Amino acid sequence: MREKQKFIVLDDKGKQIECEPLFTFESEETKKNYVVYTDNSKDKDGNVRVFASIYEVTDKGNKLLPIKSEKEWKIIETILESIQEETKKAEGN
Repeated sequence: MREKQKFIVLDDKGKQIECEPLFTFESEETKKNYVVYTDNSKDKDGNVRVFASIYEVTDKGNKLLPIKSEKEWKIIETILESIQEETKKAEGN
């Protein structure tokens, strides 16, 4: 079994939070790379929280940037919905 990859992000208060990447992709439309990840915390309804950021690979390492446009969020939401549907189909078999 492969060990899960982890990375650290800083919250708005400077606290380090360990996160696990779920998947990455490059959008042909925006020409940017994205990472969808979780800190494995749960919301008030018991759902695992999922986050997304733009990531850039630099000489100093990977850099996460906030997603600011509705267009980019819509791309990510569409991919997440597609993955959820595929997961439900796979679990049904």
